[in-house]
Amino acid sequence: MAKKYLNEVHDLYRDSLKKFLEKEVRPHYDQWEEDRLIPRDLWTKMGENGFLCPWVDESYGGLNADFGYSVVFNEEIERVGSGLVGLGLHNDIVVPYFESYGTDEQKERWLKKCVTGEYITAIAMTEPDAGSDLAGIKSTAINKGDHYILNGQKTFITNGIHADLVVVVAKTDPNANPAHKGISLFVVDKDMKGFSRGRKLDKVGLHSQDTAELFFEDVKVPKENLLGEEGKGFYYLMAQLQQERLTVAISGQVAAEEMLEMTTRYIKERKAFSQPISKLQTVQHKVAEMATEVKIGRSFLDDVIERHMNNESVVTEVSMAKWWITDMARRTSTTCMQLHGGYGYMEEYEIARRYRDIPVASIYAGTNDIMKNIIAKNMGL
Repeated sequence: MAKKYLNEVHDLYRDSLKKFLEKEVRPHYDQWEEDRLIPRDLWTKMGENGFLCPWVDESYGGLNADFGYSVVFNEEIERVGSGLVGLGLHNDIVVPYFESYGTDEQKERWLKKCVTGEYITAIAMTEPDAGSDLAGIKSTAINKGDHYILNGQKTFITNGIHADLVVVVAKTDPNANPAHKGISLFVVDKDMKGFSRGRKLDKVGLHSQDTAELFFEDVKVPKENLLGEEGKGFYYLMAQLQQERLTVAISGQVAAEEMLEMTTRYIKERKAFSQPISKLQTVQHKVAEMATEVKIGRSFLDDVIERHMNNESVVTEVSMAKWWITDMARRTSTTCMQLHGGYGYMEEYEIARRYRDIPVASIYAGTNDIMKNIIAKNMGL
């Protein structure tokens, strides 16, 4: 169905991206899942074809595109597989920090190579003892005049193995009261002494996506790598999380649509009791329920996307979309696997991968319980 916020230019972009993914990604994706890693050269190929950060200003190599391009990008990579989520994180979550809070010198230094794929980015918020409660982080960056000394540990970092630039959340004032006022953002280069990567984490799903532990031991971060103002990090994170959570909702919606489509095809082909199982009323009811929820999710999501593109504050609605759609997608995965019968538990059937991949969407970018807290707060409760 045509979306009001997309036009012919977005359609051309989608067609081009689809062709690229069919040629360069789909034939290799299963192997990358086995390898537990997407090859680095995919990033440079995507950069060469103009698929990385198209919203970046033309002066830095981008297309000065609107968020509609990001919608198309996140939809199409999700159609291939959730393990490509790191590409969306680079495009629409991390690099926007450089655009929003970077100096002209920082933009010149980083944006061009983010567009070409020479630089892969990550954002390091989560720690072993601090996830949704960002004020509880223990990483510190102590001001030493012309540089900061950064110490800490981060975990569950998407793109952690490949990343060349990592936006690190750390406390510049460990004694700040309230604690969130002491948080700042720093850009750490992979070659900085004292920065190291730990394990490539072995996850239940998202197998091809590299997720890692990161360690910072007396890393000397030059003053020029402070992103924005000291002490404003928490506010920057809160401002950017609306778009991050919206991209998670987009991915969850597409995952649900894909699972519904593949299952509908399967039940029409699979026979039991001398007829396709799609003729069984119990099966029909389950599919009708899923189709209804998927339709509701798409209608609500499209409205939120349009309002986001109109620069409206839709924090409450984004929180609603993020929790409801990702929960709906998880319910969909369970029902779809069940309808595949024993075959749904076999790796050769895509539903098995989808079933593994979708649960984490209710955890990252703020857990769904946190989304409900935000909604309740904004309702004045």
